[in-house]
Amino acid sequence: MLTASLAPDHALANGCPGLVRLWLAVVALLVLAMIVVGGATRLTDSGLSITEWRPLLGAIPPLSDADWQDAFAKYQQIPEYREVNRGMSLDAFKVIYWWEWGHRFLGRIIGVVFAVPLLALWLTGRLPRGLGLPLTGLFLLGGLQGAIGWYMVKSGLTEGVDVSPYRLALHLSMAILILGLIVWTMLALSPPDRRVILLDTTTPAQRRRATLLLALIALQIVAGAFVAGHKAGLVYNTWPTMNGDLVPGGLLMLTPWWLNAVENITTLQFNHRMLAYALVLLALWHAWSVSTSADARIPGATAILLAIGLVAQAALGIVTLLAVTDAKIPVGLGVAHQGGAAVVFVLAVWHRHAIGRRG
Repeated sequence: MLTASLAPDHALANGCPGLVRLWLAVVALLVLAMIVVGGATRLTDSGLSITEWRPLLGAIPPLSDADWQDAFAKYQQIPEYREVNRGMSLDAFKVIYWWEWGHRFLGRIIGVVFAVPLLALWLTGRLPRGLGLPLTGLFLLGGLQGAIGWYMVKSGLTEGVDVSPYRLALHLSMAILILGLIVWTMLALSPPDRRVILLDTTTPAQRRRATLLLALIALQIVAGAFVAGHKAGLVYNTWPTMNGDLVPGGLLMLTPWWLNAVENITTLQFNHRMLAYALVLLALWHAWSVSTSADARIPGATAILLAIGLVAQAALGIVTLLAVTDAKIPVGLGVAHQGGAAVVFVLAVWHRHAIGRRG
């Protein structure tokens, strides 16, 4: 009744998809920024600087010298300070604190930018029919992501000096899932006169390859999270060989055998490389196949963009690997590589939507 009373205009019966698309595009950009800032937070070893999770009051940073001393004292109680940063100055602590605070604050901003327009669009009848509950579910996924972030941070506060690679992979995977769902929803709202009409020239096999590319890119991002979590990028900093070997020894040294895929740093980097090669070759073949199909210009264009993105991302990964010095990944390159992975994933979602949409 409330919605009906606020939206009597018949023109609003099917909502305002253009306005919703614009809003979702802004949210998607913010989520992409969140992934980039998360990469910077990890690479600057800032993620454990805030040792408490306060969803509301945590938005207020330390405002006085006493507040800063209190926050620093709490950080000094965790293993990372005692084993890695003992003797750190307060000024140095402030640098890593601001990175983590910025990461968490951006998460709160995303929550507000999502929730407030969602409620306003819904109540004024501008939300297309059937989107209310799915978007509410997406908002709840965002809240769950915040909890997963704290679940990840907790793993580094009591044992060891780093967060659990499993929880890091879960956190990044959820971020990518949320980004993909937002982009897919936004694309699904494109107006009728811009729909991609596919003729018989686009085959089921090509659509299956588009799905496979999307799935493999998601898998590669998860694999990359394990590489980052175990710091497997700090070893074998040569290319195209791994310290002189195309296939290094020790790939199956852990038992049971499947444990190598998530804990063996040699296997982690080897798998990440091999999957990158496979993705580039598959994307290039797929782009040629789709772009040469008549009347499939938009799917062909998105396939080409995806192939270019994958080639660039693979090249960036190689440059980042070779640039490692003093057991440190250059922050700029590492952040670009993580952000690039998210961009490539968005391109894959866009292409899958374009090639699978009819009429």
